[in-house]
Amino acid sequence: MPGGHPQVVCTQCDKTEEYCVCEKYCTICKGQHNVRLCADGLYYCPDCREACDVALANDH
Repeated sequence: MPGGHPQVVCTQCDKTEEYCVCEKYCTICKGQHNVRLCADGLYYCPDCREACDVALANDH
């Protein structure tokens, strides 16, 4: 594994964000603007991600 970090995958389809075809919406507020897969395998919008202090998945 490069870097020793496992890839984070979507909890619904077990694919990385790049290959995930699930409907993407924020786990907390259900918003769809700028949602990204986070370290816990769920999608969050920027505001909820910041409020919950959740890191982006596979952030380079």
